[in-house]
Amino acid sequence: MSRIRSKNTEAERIVFSFLRKEKVYFQKHYRRALGSPDLALPRKKKAVFIDGDFWHGRSFERIAKGRAPNDYWVVKIKTNMKRDKRQRSDLKKAGWKILEIWESDIKRKSGRLENLKKIKTFLSI
Repeated sequence: MSRIRSKNTEAERIVFSFLRKEKVYFQKHYRRALGSPDLALPRKKKAVFIDGDFWHGRSFERIAKGRAPNDYWVVKIKTNMKRDKRQRSDLKKAGWKILEIWESDIKRKSGRLENLKKIKTFLSI
């Protein structure tokens, strides 16, 4: 568990590198915004979250299947999902525009460029 990173994950490094090459300036792990977005443009009030598939419940039904409802991981991931939803709705109420990207969509080479361009377009508009 100690090797699991919360910041500067492989997917984040891919995105950061791409945006730097494209000359898009951004704030990493912007702590002043609720939820500490992985990428932020505070002046434009834009935030990008690169969510890990396991930790943020992309395949939650598959994880929860066959486990007790009070299993540690089921409760942990469900709590993470509720927290994400609450924080992002509060950010939207504060006037922020939000883009959520799954980690595997960046790490998988087949759709990577499409998702990287999506992030660039979101930040540039």
